[in-house]
Amino acid sequence: MNSKVVEQPITEAMKIITAGTSRLQNTGRKLLGLMLMFAGIGHLTFAREEFRAQVPEWVPMNTDLVVVLSGIVEIAIGLGLACMVKYKVGIGWFTALFFLLVFPGNIAQYLDRRNAFGLNTDAARFTRLFFQPVLIAWALWSTGTKLLLR
Repeated sequence: MNSKVVEQPITEAMKIITAGTSRLQNTGRKLLGLMLMFAGIGHLTFAREEFRAQVPEWVPMNTDLVVVLSGIVEIAIGLGLACMVKYKVGIGWFTALFFLLVFPGNIAQYLDRRNAFGLNTDAARFTRLFFQPVLIAWALWSTGTKLLLR
């Protein structure tokens, strides 16, 4: 089968393009990468218990395993954002998806009134929920990712 026949519909369906990124976007991408690497290291070491508070009780896995695995993923994403410029668009989409997938943990922390990371009031935990869309937008913006609609 001709690879062009397969690639074109996928490309058309996704409508993902990347423009060149500015110095500000590149700095933002690298900063986000460093923040994710730091958070990932925290998952594995000094902030492990804090991150356990964000794992919803309904997740059908060992809480500590979820924290460790998500920490490894965060380190990998952070390294990708900081170092793999050629693949920044794909990494940007993956980062946005990751932030979306971990959002239920933030919701669970709010609903279950779990204290972690200085979020020890309902107001603080609720306010934290509004930062997840910012992180998603940051991941997409800093990687030059755009979704075109016809």
